Amino acid sequence: MNEEFPEFRPLAPPTPVDFKESLVICSYIHPDLVSRIRDVDYNVEVIYEPDLLPRPRYASDHVGSRLRRSAADERVWREFLARATILFDFDRTNQDELPELAPHVRWIQFTSAGIGQLVARQRYAERWPEATFTSAAGIHAQPLAEYAVMSMLAFSRGLLQALGQQREKSWERYAGTDLLGRTVLIYGLGGIGGAVARVSRALGMEVLGVKRSVEGVDPASLGVDELGGPERLKELLPRADFLVLSAPHTPETEHVIGEEELALLPQGAVVINVGRGALIDEPTLLAALQSGHLGGASLDVFEEEPLPEDSPLWEMPNVIVSPHSGSTSDRENERIIDLFCGNLDRFLRGEMLVNVLDTDRLY
Repeated sequence: MNEEFPEFRPLAPPTPVDFKESLVICSYIHPDLVSRIRDVDYNVEVIYEPDLLPRPRYASDHVGSRLRRSAADERVWREFLARATILFDFDRTNQDELPELAPHVRWIQFTSAGIGQLVARQRYAERWPEATFTSAAGIHAQPLAEYAVMSMLAFSRGLLQALGQQREKSWERYAGTDLLGRTVLIYGLGGIGGAVARVSRALGMEVLGVKRSVEGVDPASLGVDELGGPERLKELLPRADFLVLSAPHTPETEHVIGEEELALLPQGAVVINVGRGALIDEPTLLAALQSGHLGGASLDVFEEEPLPEDSPLWEMPNVIVSPHSGSTSDRENERIIDLFCGNLDRFLRGEMLVNVLDTDRLY
């Protein structure tokens, strides 16, 4: 038996009662975490059938391997969806027709922070007018902050050069630099951007931030030395040794970094994207890297995912390509269940939920 993923065995159903809610778990979690959900309120029917779910490929994988259910299994699964009033995560195997398959759902807790585009693309808010959508915003802040700082250190300390020389067994000393006194500009100061700011400050960096709404906001409360709205982005770019993108993908942020913005960055600046690939006009980023204007880029997200095999980004010596894995952690599911159990208690009490998606702003 795989120690990381226990055998997929349906859990014994609770003693039948008149359940006030039916909760269907749509992606794999450890059985201990299922028990934590059940402990919130035994009047909630918790339906967890891991044999009917995509098998995880790594710890805290919510997408899983490709799954083809038998006709009989699919009928059983759809019966579960038909009586669900709450979904933990969403059914990726039936995402196009999910509102019709689960018409009684009033709340979905997603396991991702960036759910706005999916909800808009599938028209879930229109097709599920009585449903509330909550995200996992904040859960991935620490891992992504560590990814951003790892990237800054990799470029400042010459890690890519060292690894290249190691592969070639070449002993050539070189001088890197340090982050003390360097400037990082963070575009998007939500949970992720705020975590990046705190860690950057701890390293002695000057931290600049751009946030959608700054009225009445004290920059110090967000861990930044200077704060501006989107209209100040072009003014702040020339001061940035590092540009960290941690904003959601919305109509306002799509391709917010293009040719003009990249040209405003100082020679040798590094771009780090932990938000969404659509924040950057990728061809202009590629051109800025090839020309030598940018010192490098560390990209966890891309306009097209998986990144096509013929993308020049794969082989560029000054680019770090991460397969949208900067946010993942083997501790992720525990944190999501903490959030979900708190929200479940609020839902049952009729209270306001945490991380409710604004379907107009898309975050």
